[in-house]
Amino acid sequence: MGKTISEKIIGEKAGKDVSAGDFVVANVDLCLLQDGTGPLAVRELQKLNMEKLANPERTVMFIDHSSPSPRAELSNDHVLLRNFARKTGAVLSDVGCGICHQVISEDHVNPGNILVGSDSHTCTGGALGAFATGMGSTDVAIAMALGKTWLRVPETFKINVTGQFPQGVYPKDLILHIIGMIGADGATYKALEFCGEIIENMGMSGRLTLCNMAVEAGAKTGMVESDDITRDYLKDRGRPEKFRPVFADPDAVYERTIDIDVSKLTPIVAFPHTVDNTKSVEEAEDIKVQQVFIGSCTNCRLQDLRITADILKGKEKHPDVRLLVTPASKDVYLKASKEGILDILVEAGAAISSPGCAVCCGIHEGILADDEACISTSNRNFLGRMGNPKSYVYLASPATAAVSALTGKITDPRKI
Repeated sequence: MGKTISEKIIGEKAGKDVSAGDFVVANVDLCLLQDGTGPLAVRELQKLNMEKLANPERTVMFIDHSSPSPRAELSNDHVLLRNFARKTGAVLSDVGCGICHQVISEDHVNPGNILVGSDSHTCTGGALGAFATGMGSTDVAIAMALGKTWLRVPETFKINVTGQFPQGVYPKDLILHIIGMIGADGATYKALEFCGEIIENMGMSGRLTLCNMAVEAGAKTGMVESDDITRDYLKDRGRPEKFRPVFADPDAVYERTIDIDVSKLTPIVAFPHTVDNTKSVEEAEDIKVQQVFIGSCTNCRLQDLRITADILKGKEKHPDVRLLVTPASKDVYLKASKEGILDILVEAGAAISSPGCAVCCGIHEGILADDEACISTSNRNFLGRMGNPKSYVYLASPATAAVSALTGKITDPRKI
């Protein structure tokens, strides 16, 4: 019987043949902590007197969620993480380096890895042909100390994507469509394998967006086979030797197969206060927004900023809109600067902040006022997600967000 990508990777790390539903103990290649959940993991290890890491050079600690720190108690947590990294030899990604999921993909995760992180969007790394998943802080702490974790091998949904993207439609619209179709709990503890001609021709930026939001359908992970695009990405990031082909067998057994023809898609918007509350952009048009956020681990890579700059070049944002832009990593920031993208955005009226999570998780600058609405390129729009339960967050692609910044209301990007 053939194997899915998840079954292959987990089986290799467990040292035996595995199938969906099996419980195993598997070796872990890479661990991720961030400043919101990482302090709990560190304190648990300290309580257990287990501060020696199994693989310190493959344990990466990120200060990104409140970066730079806006409050004293968060600053103290940052000191805890810095001291722990210094003591144990763990890798520290400090203020200004970028969002954990972007940086871990740029510099650390490789095909065939098992990556565990104390953040639900750790599944982003699956875009490189890895089994990447979020876990609780204590589970990740033990994985850091022992170099292994327990897993239930997930069943897999095969998401077969064909056709050609229409003008104004992007990978973010595709994943919002999928989540709206199967529901926020429609893939609970499943692996989503994205495949088909569209995925085969999709750049790494789009693949990262798809895998990032797999968890919004309840999935354990999102995954894409490693291929020539993966090889080129790793070469560009300076680690071509880490490439290996990782793919599902032709006779792999899937719990469900979902076929999608993107030629039929329109731009999608997720309405408050759930990600699966999706509607076509036509149904959202004319909803006024006071803030536009282009950022987060979902959609603020270089390609996203290029799309945004193409729309805003030579124009000015609507006077009633605050346009906030946060590049996903230092590398993205520098490349956008060299290309003149940041100049275009600032001239259009954008406020650019240093790489990090920024307004996405509601503990930093950009908190909405009562009854204000934001259209965001991020991955969640839960009640209070951006720091104020009396505000409203709509999710969309960078193109839809950028056009909306010009009009002051949610607007169909196909109109330009």
